[in-house]
Amino acid sequence: MPALTDPVDIGGVTVPNRLYRAPLLECAGNGPGAVDQLIRELEPTAASGVGLIFQGASIVTPEGGCAAPNMTRVHDPEFVARCERLTDRIHDHGSRIFIQLGHGGIRSLGLWHAEHDAGPQPAVSRPPWQLRLADRTGLVDLKPDVLSTREVEELAEAFGRAAGYAADAGYDGVHLSGANMGIVQQFLSPHYNRREDRFGDGVEFLLAVRDAVRSQAGPVPLVTKVPAETRAPPFVGRSLSRRDGRRIARRLADAGFDAVVPVEVSVYWDTSVVRGRYPSQAWAAEGLQDDYAAAFGGRLRARTVQALTWLDAHRNPPEPGWNARFCREVREAVDVPVLCEGGLRGRGQCESLLGEACELTGMGRPFYAEPRLGARLLGGGGREGDGGEQRALCESCNNCTVPQVTGEPGRCRTAAVVRERGRLERDGAYEGKD
Repeated sequence: MPALTDPVDIGGVTVPNRLYRAPLLECAGNGPGAVDQLIRELEPTAASGVGLIFQGASIVTPEGGCAAPNMTRVHDPEFVARCERLTDRIHDHGSRIFIQLGHGGIRSLGLWHAEHDAGPQPAVSRPPWQLRLADRTGLVDLKPDVLSTREVEELAEAFGRAAGYAADAGYDGVHLSGANMGIVQQFLSPHYNRREDRFGDGVEFLLAVRDAVRSQAGPVPLVTKVPAETRAPPFVGRSLSRRDGRRIARRLADAGFDAVVPVEVSVYWDTSVVRGRYPSQAWAAEGLQDDYAAAFGGRLRARTVQALTWLDAHRNPPEPGWNARFCREVREAVDVPVLCEGGLRGRGQCESLLGEACELTGMGRPFYAEPRLGARLLGGGGREGDGGEQRALCESCNNCTVPQVTGEPGRCRTAAVVRERGRLERDGAYEGKD
């Protein structure tokens, strides 16, 4: 069985080990300091020895498509060219960096954020009745603009252009944001896609993106998330099953995708993608109350969202490796590397999945808590958890994620975790290969 420290190939690119940083929000935007912010966020992870880093969802169009404040856009070749400073720094540490490309479709800031009105939201089809009802009751601000066949083709071309800019800037591969209710999931999901043209088969959109990426970026490794909507609320009708996900993954692997990331999600954008405890410290933070009210359109609406978050936390409790079963099923169906993420916290957990459910294992939120986590997991330094295995400090409390709705950067806000990280830093636990 492979070890976490063993190298692995993805589409002809050799990754020095099998631990990766899953895509997160870097909240860097596109301003003068954006590249410096990306370097501050990502270089420490490379310096700690992590083999593969995914830069978080970067939007391929000049307007619309952002699901949260301060997301980075990559439609501008001049901006992406400046990211060569980032890729050079990652490569200096021997790591590889893939950029995640995405678009929110109807899941945009204008849908839910009271301070943002980005105009019409590109829609795969007429939105389902559940969202139309939420719009009529004032819970969301739905302004769908159903894409024509030509507009879908143009969107696929936008993905290809961004991939070409990224390859020129030294990125080692491309990762498509295929979950979190983004445009790719909207094309794949029968809950959203009722088109009557060829894109009624949502995989056809991914194949159009593949063609555009190959045209603009050449043989750069191409990875995508493959969703299964197993966390759909009971009032949702048809949604993507794991069986559907296996079928989609097989088609994509046969069509030349170089790796897949199977994930179990909801049809909606909720905490099923970051399962954890209720983030009480984040919601109670005194300095964020005005910002929450501004984001959600008043204190009453903010409290309503807070209550929904509490319910979500009880529906989606933490579960180590919650995507592992789906990954096993997909791995039996494809002959390309499978990447597994979701609730993994210990080296032993990761290595128990390698060669059995996946080829690489990833973590996301733990890198908010410990940017140099790789030094402990790969090198064996620092505090051990139950059974003597090296474990991340992250408590899956989501105090790092909720403030991002206000534009705050992702960072650990759990006092006990921050104190323990400080102790480990003083003890030299993060002194990795560099």
